[in-house]
Amino acid sequence: MRMIGLVLVGVFLAGAAGAQSIVAPKVTPSDTWIYQDTLDGRAGWKQTRVESTVVRAGTSSIVVSNKPVGSSNPPVEFLLGPDWSRLRSVNGHETVVNQPLSFPLRIGKSWDIDFTEDQPNRLHSSEHWRTSYKVTGWDDVTVPAGTFHALKIEAEGSWSAVMAPASTGVAGTRTDGQGTTAVVQTARTGPMTVTGRTYRAVWYAPGVKRLVKSDEEFFDSNGVRYLHFLSELMSYKVAD
Repeated sequence: MRMIGLVLVGVFLAGAAGAQSIVAPKVTPSDTWIYQDTLDGRAGWKQTRVESTVVRAGTSSIVVSNKPVGSSNPPVEFLLGPDWSRLRSVNGHETVVNQPLSFPLRIGKSWDIDFTEDQPNRLHSSEHWRTSYKVTGWDDVTVPAGTFHALKIEAEGSWSAVMAPASTGVAGTRTDGQGTTAVVQTARTGPMTVTGRTYRAVWYAPGVKRLVKSDEEFFDSNGVRYLHFLSELMSYKVAD
């Protein structure tokens, strides 16, 4: 009977730990984090260190200033949601375009980001992005700032883009008995849709108040990875 009781207690404690909810952190001005960001894509490889500092924090938004370490340029300030989500104008409406956290966090919780943007750039008439996030469990993760017991969130998504109509031209010359004439041939391509996939894993440590690691991958229509972005915490200083 004692053994059965111990087993039941263990099951109860495991269930309680799994059901634990992590509430949004209380960030304060001057909370500071330094991240090492590594970008690896078809355009090349680049690594920078960015210092991110809270300027102000309210009930519905956080303002942070980001500045490359060692740069003489002034910092750039960003308006974020209270859950560190990224907002920007999409088709004239304020839209959440990036939300790796959704408080309160608990194992098994899931949420989606889904939006379509018209004329995002000169190549695309529209883009559609969909990302599904899920809290998968606790994990020990090591980054330059140390080893943290962090909550892991994974996200899988898809994107599609409608290519903008375009005209291409090929120039040449034609020579005959009348002489040489310049010839230009033009071709117009109509709208075409391309698609791809995305994957992201992030690790959130409550004591740090922010992500300690983010690993993102983007794949093209052929399933070939064309961009990899890795962000790791180097150091931090936050108020209790």
